Parts: sequence; structure tokens; C-alpha cells
Amino acid sequence: MAETFDPWSPSFVADPYPAYAELRARGRAHWYEPTRQWLIPHHADVSALLRDRRLGRTYLHRFTHEEFGRTPPPPGHEPFHVLNDHGLLDLEAPDHTRIRRLVSKAFTPRTVERLAPTVRRLAAELVGAFVAQGGGDLLSAVAEPLPVAVIAEMLGVPEPDRVLLRPWSADICGMYELNPSEETARRAVRASVEFSAYLRELIAVRRESPGEDLVSALIAAHDEGGDRLSEQEMISTCVLLLNAGHEATVNTTANGWRTLLRHPGQLEALRADQGLLPTAVEELLRYDTPLQLFERWVLDDIEVAGVTIPRGSEVALLFGSANRDPAAFDRPGELDLGRTENPHVSLGAGVHYCLGAPLARLELASSFGELLTRAPKMRLAEEPEWKPGFVIRGLRELRVEV
Repeated sequence: MAETFDPWSPSFVADPYPAYAELRARGRAHWYEPTRQWLIPHHADVSALLRDRRLGRTYLHRFTHEEFGRTPPPPGHEPFHVLNDHGLLDLEAPDHTRIRRLVSKAFTPRTVERLAPTVRRLAAELVGAFVAQGGGDLLSAVAEPLPVAVIAEMLGVPEPDRVLLRPWSADICGMYELNPSEETARRAVRASVEFSAYLRELIAVRRESPGEDLVSALIAAHDEGGDRLSEQEMISTCVLLLNAGHEATVNTTANGWRTLLRHPGQLEALRADQGLLPTAVEELLRYDTPLQLFERWVLDDIEVAGVTIPRGSEVALLFGSANRDPAAFDRPGELDLGRTENPHVSLGAGVHYCLGAPLARLELASSFGELLTRAPKMRLAEEPEWKPGFVIRGLRELRVEV
């Protein structure tokens, strides 16, 4: 198995898809000793398990660490886990239901609609500046600053403070990789402490002087019984909105342009008809998804193709493999920007389906549209390299000429 699936190998990270095809051919559930997880490579199983309430992002709503057969995290990691464990991504019912309902009151379709002119303006400004200087690193010049600026705008983070957000997010997200090192944990803990302290101050300011931003809306949100978010829940929600709200968008932008520039026929078709943008965004999310793997704890025994996976196990749902499964997609290895039957799992499914999906689609369509229009002759200046991370898979940079 280690020869097929090796998430620490640069060659595997650069192109995991042949290994995924082999995994799918060899079965539907594979035990992987280096991470002590069950790998699930087929679309039907990934999609079903994302919706299966016998699995969860946490087990602490039902079991202690000891009851679940797990070792508690080191005490020194506590700031990260306090921050992470109060966010929607790592909660289950009833807390997940309550918090998602309250956050949804603040994060409405109208909120996204109201942001649309800002998103388009920011995309136009960033792309305009990038084209004026003749190109450069698309990742740092356009892909990164756009979603960070949008989330900062939503949260009401003052412009001078926005440079802090991306480094904090990157350090925290390092903990989502497989078997993170102690140095990775140290950086994540420091970022968790600093980011939490910053948001605590911002929340205090908004309590005194509410604005039109999401932090003010989270403070005001309550249900029919008067239930409100705690301060820690608000902090964790804001951090999650930043992390989930830009990591995927950044990497979809860079990975997507790498893909387009390697498929000139599809790129020309998109330039000729930007009406294809909605399906193109979905296809780029499918073809080279930035989130390759999503983990779930097995809360009650499950069975996958006759293999019993017992309570206490962890499954690794291979999104990248599911999105290339020929049982779910016609010609899965081909890029088809006009693909209409596209049940990709890049944004999740079930109760943990991405809350910010409409915003991500708006940002992607805006930046791709601007670049298609303003940089019609954009080309690679050099072959990009992949970052070492596999779970959140992206490029170090994407240098292009316009």
C-alpha cells in the first residue's frame, strides 16, 4: 500500500491520480498503517459516508478520549484544540446544529449578494495591477489577496491588520496535514493564541459599536429561545470562515490556472465564451480539487463492501480519487469545462457541506473572468512546484507572463 499511496512523496503529491486509480481497482476500503486510517477511494462510498451519521468529525460529544481508544492531545496543544473544537467543521449535533443555525442567520445569501460588487471590484483591481506589471506570481498577486480581502471585509477587519490573517491561517491549517510535526504544532498553537486574542479585541469593539460586518451580525444572532453564540464560538467561527473561506479558493485559483494553461483548447473555448464560467468553475474544482482528503471518526461500526470498520477507527475520504471515479463521471481524466453532470465532492456533503460555497463560486468566477478578459495571452513563465502538503494541496507559486 505504501508504494501506491505515499502522501509524503513529492512525486505522489505532484500527480496522485494514477495511485488513486490503482486504489479504486484494488478495492473500496484499504487499511493504511502509516496514518492508521482506512482509505476510501470510490465516489459512491465517499458521498455516502459524508452523509452517514455513524461517522463524525469529532467523537467527544459521545465518548472521552479513553473510551474511544485514543490518546488525548498534549496539554501544550490546547490553544489550537480549543479554537478548532468550537468551530463548525469539527462539531457534531447538537452543538453543530445550534451553531450552524445561528451562523446561518448572519451568513445569509443576502450577505453574499451584498458582497458581490466588492468582490468584483477587488478582483478587477488585483488583476489590473497584475497585468500592468506584466505578470509575476499569480498566487501571491491575485489568488491569495482576493479571498483574504473578502473575508476581512466581511469580518470588518481594518485594512492595516489584514496582512496578519494569511500567515495565521497557514500556520493553523498545517495541523490538518497527515501526522503533523511538533514544529508544525508549535506554529499552530502560537497562531491560535494570537488570532484568538485579536478576535477577542475585535468582538469587544463591535459589542460597543456594532457595524454592518459579520462579527456584529454574529454578536446579534439569536434563535427563538434567545440562545446566542458564546465568545469562543464566535472566535472559532471567524477563524473557520477565514481558513475554509480562502484556503480552498486560493488553491483552486492557482491549480485551476495551471490546469487551464495545460489544456489550451479548453482555455480558448472559455475565452471565446465566458458564459461557460459557472460550469468551468465546477469542473476545475473537480479536476484538481484543493482538498484531497477529509477525515471522519467511526462512531458506530460500519461496513464498506464487506469490510467491517469498527468504532474508534478513522476513515480518510479521498476526495481527489472520488472526483476521478469513472463510475460517477464520464471521461473523468479529461477536462471538460462544459460538463453539466458533475457531482463532485470538493465542497463536501451532508451537514458539513461548505457554508461558504456561494461566496467561493463568486470569487472564483470574478477572478477567472477578469484574467480571461485582461490577460488573453497569459502563459506559464516556468513550471510550478507543489507545496509538500497533501491534504490541502496547492502550488508554491504560479509564475506567468501576460
